[in-house]
Amino acid sequence: MTNNVIQVTQLRKTFGAHTALRDVSLSVQRGEMVALLGASGSGKSTLLRHLNGLHRADASSTSHVEVLGRTLQRGGRLARDARATRAQVAAIFQQFNLVDRLSVMKNVLAGALHRQPLWRGLFAQFPQHELQRAFDALKRVGIERCAWQRASTLSGGQQQRAAISRALVQGAQIILADEPIASLDPESSRRVMELLAEVNRELGVTVIVSLHQIDYAFAYCPRTVALRAGEVVHDGATRDLTPQRLRDLYGTQTDELMPRPHDASAPFHPVPLAA
Repeated sequence: MTNNVIQVTQLRKTFGAHTALRDVSLSVQRGEMVALLGASGSGKSTLLRHLNGLHRADASSTSHVEVLGRTLQRGGRLARDARATRAQVAAIFQQFNLVDRLSVMKNVLAGALHRQPLWRGLFAQFPQHELQRAFDALKRVGIERCAWQRASTLSGGQQQRAAISRALVQGAQIILADEPIASLDPESSRRVMELLAEVNRELGVTVIVSLHQIDYAFAYCPRTVALRAGEVVHDGATRDLTPQRLRDLYGTQTDELMPRPHDASAPFHPVPLAA
């Protein structure tokens, strides 16, 4: 019996004359924390968006995406029960995707909408147990005191923590984090990555996180899938991505994947930092 929660076969996606994904095949097991590594334009975000149905593969392809044992899309067509599958997959984006004018609590409660009757969602009338669940999620990420503030008043790191809380309230079995630390300072970046690792380790949630820089993959993700020009060029242990291996794979793009020179707090380490 397979333990795969994600199975991608021959995934191909083109935008006009540009091929974003070139017959990508990939499997992810339950409970893994996997880094998607690649320079800008490598196909990381496009791949993640196929895993929750936000993008559809080329209609002429043999592409098949299976999530939690169910077909999500095949040959560019979403399955009839795609909505039910997507309810088990949470997405966290670089720009947080919070509604600025709403309170943090209401943004987090959006994760519970798929369990509520339509009228409750329309009038934002959530039962007490959902309110408690949202508060507990905010407490877990350390921003419960901000629960009734407008989302626009939070810092970038706090907004990303609110997005993680929303995923927890959703009850997702899989979290797809698309460049979640790209807009954050080093300290906030570490905090967000630590929270994702904690959710993975303590709750058993499968996490796939796309990253620009190898140091965070080493610190938090035992496995890395590296993309270049829409193709998988490495799929295996993160520790195998030595500086020389990165240069062999990426050539002149290697510098984009290495720690920023001004970020002395996040040096490149050839061994995992996190337990």
